[in-house]
Amino acid sequence: MLQYSYLQVLDFLTTIAFLLQGVKEGNPLVRFAIDYAPNPITGLLAIKVAAIGLGIYCWRVGKLRLLGRMNIMFAVIVAWNLGALIVGSVA
Repeated sequence: MLQYSYLQVLDFLTTIAFLLQGVKEGNPLVRFAIDYAPNPITGLLAIKVAAIGLGIYCWRVGKLRLLGRMNIMFAVIVAWNLGALIVGSVA
């Protein structure tokens, strides 16, 4: 659960970095929250709070395999985001 929460924070920060560079969010659910919240950071934060709530639910009911798969997915997303930010800053 700690890894999952850490990956959520990293995803939040890399998404903020993308938004600051003018890149649109790729996930339609997150894009909706960002567009319709009073502030993009508030919308993104609401999505991350919901994601952490989902992680806590999985942890509490013993869905540890699912939580592990979500950790892998978010680790790949964060690595992709960091790679894209590095490549974008070089170009």
